Amino acid sequence: MGYISQGFTTAIDLLFSGDPETWSAIITTLKISSISVLATILIGIPLGFMLGTVSFPGRSIIRTGVDTLLALPTVVVGLIVYSFISRRGPLGSAGLLFTLEGVVVGQVFLGLPIVIALTASAVEGLEVQLRHTLLTLGATRKQLILSTLWEARYAVIVAGIAAYSRIISEVGVSMMLGGNIKWHTRTITTAIALETGKGEFAIGIALGLVLLLLVLIVNLLLSEFKRRSAI
Repeated sequence: MGYISQGFTTAIDLLFSGDPETWSAIITTLKISSISVLATILIGIPLGFMLGTVSFPGRSIIRTGVDTLLALPTVVVGLIVYSFISRRGPLGSAGLLFTLEGVVVGQVFLGLPIVIALTASAVEGLEVQLRHTLLTLGATRKQLILSTLWEARYAVIVAGIAAYSRIISEVGVSMMLGGNIKWHTRTITTAIALETGKGEFAIGIALGLVLLLLVLIVNLLLSEFKRRSAI
């Protein structure tokens, strides 16, 4: 057990001494996960709103597909996106493979089902009763949409936080699409996997502590917004 306690001691020293390699992975993770969740929200909320309020042929099939994608393993998402952005793929000329942009694309596809499904569920519960009330009051279509989103705001925020929680803790997409390149695409999760495998236990613990703290903050926010949405 001595190497574990020594690992924790060294990990704390790495974090507070500003070790460049450790903080490079942390900053990269925060950068790409923030961009990914922002893009996920901007794309996913309108799609989730449409799925939850608009009736069209095949809606139930699409809803089932979105719900199924919630449990899709990250390595499968990475494999699918890899096949498109690799040199032989249809988007190979874009040069996205082993770049931060490529990782962002994969993470957006990972988070989208969460935002779409939770947003659709949120507005479905409000749509019928709220629609009748607003139409009775003479609301326009734009007012109807904005009022529905406002009433479902806490649930929509929960969707974004839940997506961020999954994005920041995934490893498959970042490893396959980013290549775990030091100082460039290495994230907290890929660095933990690499450094622990090399026997660099202290760096793995340091990054693990940061990841646990980030996930804890995200989940505390998630619990708070769930509580607010239930009021």
